[in-house]
Amino acid sequence: MTAATPDTRFVLVHPSHPGNVGAAARAIKVMGFGDLVLVQPRFDDVLMREETVAMASGAADVLVRARVVATLADALDGVTHACATAMTPRDFGPPTRAPRAYLPRLAAARGERVAFVFGGERFGLANDDVWRCHVCLSIPTAPGYGSLNLAQAVQLVAYEWRQALGGFEVASPAGEPVAADAKSVQQLLDHWRHALVDLGFLDPAAPKKLMPRLNRLLIRARPTLEDVHILRGIARAIEQLARRGRREG
Repeated sequence: MTAATPDTRFVLVHPSHPGNVGAAARAIKVMGFGDLVLVQPRFDDVLMREETVAMASGAADVLVRARVVATLADALDGVTHACATAMTPRDFGPPTRAPRAYLPRLAAARGERVAFVFGGERFGLANDDVWRCHVCLSIPTAPGYGSLNLAQAVQLVAYEWRQALGGFEVASPAGEPVAADAKSVQQLLDHWRHALVDLGFLDPAAPKKLMPRLNRLLIRARPTLEDVHILRGIARAIEQLARRGRREG
């Protein structure tokens, strides 16, 4: 199992389309997983097929490590908690739960070696396969149309599991704008007040509510420090023009 999350396995039972196998490999890798097992795929060489590799799109390492086994029992070797996936609840078998409601509790149970089991594109999971599992995960969908592509289902479950495990920290991009602090905004307002007086737009004897309204505007706008520098540059230009006009007048 992978170093990123050593206790998670994704199992595809009787997958039919090479493209879905490749896309599933990509789906789990992008969520930080890498243990993929296929049970009796339609094509014995599916892991090496051109369409599989193309759809994996950079997840070739997952395909290289993936295994093909004869039975679901083989695929679940070493697993302590197996999660089947099915579009609709079964009359008999494990309880059916939505991933978002169930997976955080599973993530909190330390020491579990988890497998997510997906059925083939044509018929899904057989009842016997579902009964081998501890829970059946059903992804909520729009009423009347609950058909999910295999790779899409893998992506959704992998995402929900990653979120249940704590998610990924989102790195701030280099050069991300820095929000202006309250002091910088107040200095900007003071600068604008002087500039507007010089311009003749603001009468200091009867200011009315112009400056409080500008203050509210800036609070809503949430300017960055760069925005403040630009607006203060405009204020300086206004002051220079006003002084020039007074000298020439």
